Amino acid sequence: MIEIQLAKGVKDVNSDEKIQMNKIIKIIKEVFEKYGFNPLQTPIIERYETLSAKYAGGSEILKETFKLNDQGKRELALRYDLTVPLARYIAMNSNLKMPFKRYEIGEVFRDGPLKPGRYRQFIQCDADAVGSSNMLADAECLAIASEIFSKLNFKFIIRVNNRKILDSILEAFDILEDKRDDAILSIDKLAKIEVSGVKKELEEKGFKNIDKLLNLIFTNDLNDIKKLIKNKNGVNEVNEVLKYCKLLNVKNVKFDASLARGLSYYTATIFEVFAKNSKITSSIAGGGRYDNMIGDFIGNRKVPAVGISFGLDAILDVMKESLKENNKSVVEFYIIPINTLNESLDVLTKLRQNNFKCDIDLNNKSISKNLEYANYLNISYVILIGKEELKLKKIKLRDMKTGKEKLMSLNELILKFKKF
Repeated sequence: MIEIQLAKGVKDVNSDEKIQMNKIIKIIKEVFEKYGFNPLQTPIIERYETLSAKYAGGSEILKETFKLNDQGKRELALRYDLTVPLARYIAMNSNLKMPFKRYEIGEVFRDGPLKPGRYRQFIQCDADAVGSSNMLADAECLAIASEIFSKLNFKFIIRVNNRKILDSILEAFDILEDKRDDAILSIDKLAKIEVSGVKKELEEKGFKNIDKLLNLIFTNDLNDIKKLIKNKNGVNEVNEVLKYCKLLNVKNVKFDASLARGLSYYTATIFEVFAKNSKITSSIAGGGRYDNMIGDFIGNRKVPAVGISFGLDAILDVMKESLKENNKSVVEFYIIPINTLNESLDVLTKLRQNNFKCDIDLNNKSISKNLEYANYLNISYVILIGKEELKLKKIKLRDMKTGKEKLMSLNELILKFKKF
């Protein structure tokens, strides 16, 4: 007999978690569509050459890519994000009208290190605006994050930076262009290995004047940075994004010069969202501007783009910290027939015709066992239908939270609870 185990870095999602997950997805989809983004679906499997292209994730992400071969010996891979498949889709559909605003919610896979809030199979919820260089598009991504996490009642902070600022700072410290991505990869590990770890890693890579470099980055003072660097474009763009954020009423935005986001395709604005007062230290959303990737897929055409991605599993882990109890069922009304199965089925059918989520006792249990079952699943209401209720042409509605019972007609119940 084999020992049954899950693969490392994956998990089953039980009913109560999936119910919460669906609630989160519903809010995310509603906000995406509110901001004018349309749905798109791309395959989980891509050609390896697509995901390994130099203008895609870069060498760091390829270490975490799950590779496979089909029966024709073709090299394939599981997608590690939804951005590269979007770039490939746009490259294959040159007739799209710009700006093209799409969202996609789907599974992605990364064979990376494990820690709380980080999995090897997880769901990303992405929104991207392709075909506009306007910083308003960047600010709208932050507005989406602010609205979603406000609706979820999260305490959060949105950190924003610009890759041009990081490049300009590294240039000011005489770090050559071909070495900058290597330095940025180390700076991006600040949350994981702290300042001492970043410093040690940069020293091991042979970089000089590290203390001065890190001191400037950690001041988070745009004016000090602007005095030192030659290229002011990044600072100007950040200021423009922050200006639009005020006009869009975006909450909890903070400039953070240490924010790097390791993926090499980012060209300008970058941002990450973190939950405050949470054990989950990894970001719960993030993204940025990538003005070269799609154009590189197409050829020599410039196609600006900016997007944001929400890590659903990490968001769910944060939500679970504050939930006192989860709904274990989607059922709103649970019907207990008391020797009245045929009449109870008629009530069940009418409730379902009115879009109520209903269930009925299938095992002919006692009233007490049925109430225990409904209570375990945190079902809000139980409907008891016995001979006495039928004589009165009523049903008995029991509120499972208060224990109070009330006789009412089926039409009264439908009018009371119907969602218009």
